[in-house]
Amino acid sequence: MTIRENVMAILNYEKFDRMPIIAFGYWAETVDKWAEEGHISKEDAENYKRYGDNGPGDKAIMSKLGFDYAWNPQVAGHHFLFPTFEPTVLEVEKDGSQIMRDPAGLIVKVKPGVVSIPSEIGTTLTDRAAWEEHYLPKLQYSDSRVNIDAIKAVRENHPKDLPFGIHCGSLMGNIRNMLGVLHLSYLYVDDEDLYTEIIDTFGDLCYEVTKRIVETGIEIDYAHFWEDICYKNGPLVTPSVFEEKVGPHYKRITDLLKKHNINIVSLDCDGCIDALVPIWVENGVNTMFPIEVGTWKADIRPWREKYGKELRGIGGMNKNVFAMDKKAVEEEVERLKALVSLGGYIPCPDHRIPPTADFSLVAYYCELMAKTTF
Repeated sequence: MTIRENVMAILNYEKFDRMPIIAFGYWAETVDKWAEEGHISKEDAENYKRYGDNGPGDKAIMSKLGFDYAWNPQVAGHHFLFPTFEPTVLEVEKDGSQIMRDPAGLIVKVKPGVVSIPSEIGTTLTDRAAWEEHYLPKLQYSDSRVNIDAIKAVRENHPKDLPFGIHCGSLMGNIRNMLGVLHLSYLYVDDEDLYTEIIDTFGDLCYEVTKRIVETGIEIDYAHFWEDICYKNGPLVTPSVFEEKVGPHYKRITDLLKKHNINIVSLDCDGCIDALVPIWVENGVNTMFPIEVGTWKADIRPWREKYGKELRGIGGMNKNVFAMDKKAVEEEVERLKALVSLGGYIPCPDHRIPPTADFSLVAYYCELMAKTTF
């Protein structure tokens, strides 16, 4: 069986002959470090940073480590601001920190030498007038958002032995990117009508872009959403509000996917997602990714007990063991074996591999996965 056949068999609770070794990429600093250490070439590192997951750099790095495939959709349309804002420096502080407007219109502080996510300062989306002037015109559907010829070319050139996925966009994560967490929280109370209109605008846009892609008739194995709307203690949005206002948009899109025989729908959300899982499952999203273990010890087992086999998973491998030792890696693979036995689950590092990771331990993990009988 090919990697694609094994992936689809596992996610559909069918017989498979080997567990695919799935990746989820690396921090840019990680590949730079590995290049400096001589594990990969500088060209591979630069190509990874330029082309991303499953690109030429990633394929070379995965080959050296022992990964088969990075869980990442191959094609997408434009589901966001079109065009985005031009990144603009608004102020430079004494310590060199820059106050900037980013491509989503968020006002952020970028500190010199700091790699993590910039601090949120404010947003361009301050009220309805700003929404209607600066955002709404950039969130209208047009066929120019989907390059059909390019998508068909990617499908034609994609290896037949690997899964092929499409990106369906983001129904709340990109709204958080525009407003920031604080303003997103206040907007529901300050102007619920505007809050709802923004969500509906994104829902309609993601639906139309997805519809345009699936109607090409190209063969698609899975669909994928991105959200990132949780942190270590739970959701950044109220679950009941999310269910009421966002849930129907997932349902509309996943119903469309099913009509086109796309039955695996994965969703990428970091943090503790437990409170949102039932909403996603009820509305047709059936594969959680990357199941970030974190301090909250995420695990597919309790979800499976609650939601049954309709819930699948990809991820859940604690990437922190890559900074430990071989024994830690061995124990992690043993832990994963019990989860694989539940069915419908494929292990994968639970986020992009950070620069603390030892290249040899990542390679050892892949070696063990290849040798392990699941």
